[in-house]
Parts: sequence; structure tokens; C-alpha cells
Amino acid sequence: MWVLGFLLLCVWCINGEHLELDQVVLVPEDWLHAGRVAPQEDVELTFALKQQNVDRLQNLLQLVSDPDSQQYGKFLTLEEVASLVRPSQLTEKAVWTWLQGHGIRNCHTVLTQDFLQCTMTARVAETLLPGTEFHHYKRGDQTVIRSSSQYSVDDDVSEHLDFVGGVLRFPLSSKEISKAWAGPRISGNAFHLGVTPATLRTRYNLTAADVGSAANNSQAVAQFLEQYYHPADLAEFMKLFASGFKHLINVERVVGKQGGGKAGVEASLDVEYIMSTGANISTWVFTNPGRHEAQEPFLQWMLLLSNMSAVPWVHTISYGDDEDSLSTAYMNRINVEFMKAGLRGISMLFASGDSGAGCRHLTKENVFRPSFPASSPYVTTVGGTSFKNPYKITYEVTHYISGGGFSNVFSMPDYQVSAVSAYLKGAQLPPESYFNRSGRAYPDMAALSDNYWVVTNLVPIPFISGTSASTPVVGGILSLINDQRFLKGLPSLGFLNPRLYKLKGTGLFDVTEGCHLGCLDEKVEGQGFCAASSWDPVTGWGTPDYPALLAALMKD
Repeated sequence: MWVLGFLLLCVWCINGEHLELDQVVLVPEDWLHAGRVAPQEDVELTFALKQQNVDRLQNLLQLVSDPDSQQYGKFLTLEEVASLVRPSQLTEKAVWTWLQGHGIRNCHTVLTQDFLQCTMTARVAETLLPGTEFHHYKRGDQTVIRSSSQYSVDDDVSEHLDFVGGVLRFPLSSKEISKAWAGPRISGNAFHLGVTPATLRTRYNLTAADVGSAANNSQAVAQFLEQYYHPADLAEFMKLFASGFKHLINVERVVGKQGGGKAGVEASLDVEYIMSTGANISTWVFTNPGRHEAQEPFLQWMLLLSNMSAVPWVHTISYGDDEDSLSTAYMNRINVEFMKAGLRGISMLFASGDSGAGCRHLTKENVFRPSFPASSPYVTTVGGTSFKNPYKITYEVTHYISGGGFSNVFSMPDYQVSAVSAYLKGAQLPPESYFNRSGRAYPDMAALSDNYWVVTNLVPIPFISGTSASTPVVGGILSLINDQRFLKGLPSLGFLNPRLYKLKGTGLFDVTEGCHLGCLDEKVEGQGFCAASSWDPVTGWGTPDYPALLAALMKD
């Protein structure tokens, strides 16, 4: 995801333990150095405390997510999850003693008590984390404070922490997000008449009666880095494109600060399509501009979820990064946060990205480049499709940008072994040196991701494409299914994947044509993986056939 700028390496030995030694210490080329941080300037750091009972958490998630389990749907409250994973007294004491020993007392925690956010001076931060040297970096009107080198922590506290946030990772730029995560971009297929809510409802067999009515239902999108939706845009979009079915024209709640900037295409796309697909369902927008210089906006969003007892049942997020640019410790901990959400009955949907299989250019040989959180075993990842006939609402084929592949970090979860093994045996595959055939495979399902109409800043804009379009569409459809489940006294869908893979494609239109992007070299010639019958690493199990999927998911 990062366009390589320059790599900053620590060239001296540091006493202590490195928590994220494999985290790339990289200043992206669009961030300009803006000077050393003064010793008395404030720095905010986030300490991820080691949690207890992570194995038990994982086992419980499997039980509540497996429709064949007697515990299916018996979700926990945030308070119950907190009591399960809360750090031990020894961990809390060790971390607090360490911080207070450096004079740090300005800290606050979350309900689960497994994160601490602390403010201190740069001088104290650099003493606390040997090896760090904090600098200002600037991109447009945004500034961040980050260390130019790796950090370590005292040996006696290293076993009590997973990582420290606000030190190394830079926020993604809007250009990088639009390429793969907040994926809207102008499509080259400008002759298409365009995808609208009416198009989606026709293709996925939604009638005018298929709208929400359950009082306790809700859905959400998450936005980062100056991406705002405008209420006037939403109202105009619904007026232009959402006639014929009942819908809301206002967001129920904004969590965070909206800001006063122009509306972003990504934010407009997400809100407009989750609210027109999951029509008449209460919708929240989580927005984290990342204005605080030390914030990691995605991490801040995760902290919000750890501190709110009541949150929407379906969340769709168009965000991600290359696996190889993140530390394993960071990704493992984020996975635990996803497990906690699933155990609460929350469905997490992530866009698969818009770079196909991706490509990492190594010295001797290229390899495909999986993305995270798309590659997390604990989220439902959504790929993209296009219409076979661009002039008609026909069957779908692979959208060549649709992200997909195999994780290099996470092993293949049990729920998908059978489906993925069948694909690997029957499909024509790229050379095995390009991918890890034993890794978590994604996406899990897909929807149209090409040529959407969006209203932003009161202007209707056509030809917007990306898996950040398909993701809120799938999210809205799952919200409609939740709605019907709630009306019948059933629990939410929660973490969908174990059930989705047991359905073996029931309730989904199988996508069997087309390939996505890969490395542009002599061996694969720009091609990644190709669609096939049943599951494939381009479109997953396929796209929703709402009445059939509803019927399959209403069985408890």
C-alpha cells in the first residue's frame, strides 16, 4: 500500500525488548519531514496491554458462530467480554509501575481495560521507549508525530504489552485509500449506464417491501482521515435514486467529529449505499479524522468499539494495508479485537481492496501481496464484480480490480479448508512461489463494484468503482436479514464466515468468469487468480440472491 519513500533503520544496538521488530519503519514519500519534536511538546501513545484467555475467547467465538453448536447465537455483552479478557493484575501493575516510574500519570483506559492512552512530553516518551526519536511530518494540512526509528521497552514490561501505538505507523493517504480501500475511482468503462439502488435491488432480488422495520436494528460505516458525508448529499441521493421503497434520509448518529470540510466521495458512497440497500435501518457513521498528531485512526476506531456497550450490529469498513508493512504483533492484536466484536454478535465486513492479488517486487522474484484486515480470519471480506453485459442487468463476472488471495501471516481457518482445498485442486493456478496456499484465503463473498452513481457536494457523479462500493451493499443486505431475524426473536448473524462456508454457496449467485490483477511480469503476465465454480479467491462464494440468502440464514 505504501509507495516506498525511504527506509529508516536503527543502526545502533538498544537495550530492552522490541515489540514490533518486523514493523516497517518507513516514511511514505508524500509525508515531508517538518522538524524534530521539541522536548516539551506533548505526545500521545496507546499501550496495548496483554489480554487474558485469548484461546478461550477464540473457542467461544467458534461456538457462538457455528450454527451446529448449541451455543450458536448466545453472544456476550461487552462487560462479559471485558471480564474474560481483562489484563491480569500483574500486567496492570507492571505497566502502571513502569509508566509512573517515568512520571506519566495522564492516562485513560477503555471499558475492557486492555488499552491505555497516555499523554507525556516527547522527552519522557523517548526515555520511556529507548531508540525512539520523534519528528513532525507534514502532508498537505495534516501533520503527524512519529518516531524515525524502532522502539523498545524495558525487559520487565515487554511480556505485558502487545505493542505501542502512535510511534511508527503513518496514516494512509487519500490516494492510497482510493486505490484500494476507500476505493472509489473513475472507471474506464464510462459507457455503462451506471449502478444505482434500483439496479442493485433488481439484480439481488430485493422488492419494495424489503426494508427494515425492527426497532433494535442498526448498521454502521467507519470513515477515516478527512472523509465526511454531508446530510444534504444523502437527502439529494435518496431523492434522485431511491424512489419506490421506504428509506431514511438522515443518519441516526455520528460517533466522532464530522468536520467542516468538503464531502468525500468515499464517505458519500458508503453512507448512501448502506442506507439504500439496508433501507429504513438506523445507521451510524464512525468518523475519525486523525487530526491529533499522534493518532492511528484505525486503532482509534477499534478503541471506540472497546468502550461502547451498545453499537450497531453490522459494520462495513473500506480500509486496509499491505500485510508486509505491518508488524505481526499489531495484526494479531487487531485480530483479537475482531474476535471480541464477533463474540458480541457484531458482523465486521471489510473491502478486499482494488489491487487484485497485489504484487510485491522482491530482488529475485515477485510475489502476490495480501492485505490486512482483508486477510483476517475473523472478518467477512467482500470482493467485487461487474455486469457481463454493461448495457443490461445481467449475470456478473469478476471485476479485475477485486482484491483476493492468501495470507502470508494467518493460517487457513478450519471453516474454509474444504472450500479452498477444492479450488486449489481444480483451478489453473499461478506458480506456487507467488502465494501461500496454506494461508487464510479471501474474499468470502462479493457484490457489484463497478460504475456507481454517487452524490457528493450536491453533485451526482457517475462511474465510481471499488470494493468500497460492494462492501456497504453486502452490509445493507446482511442488515435486512438481521432485521427479519430480530422480528422473529432470533439473534444477530454475528461473525458470518463459519455459517457462510457451511452454506456452500446457497443463497448466492456463483461468479465463474474472469480473473483479477496480479504481477506484471513474464511468469503471470499481470494476472492473479481466476473465478471458478463455488468458492474462489476473487469473488468468494459469489454475490447475494436476497430471498434465497434470507431463507438460508433464517434457519436457527
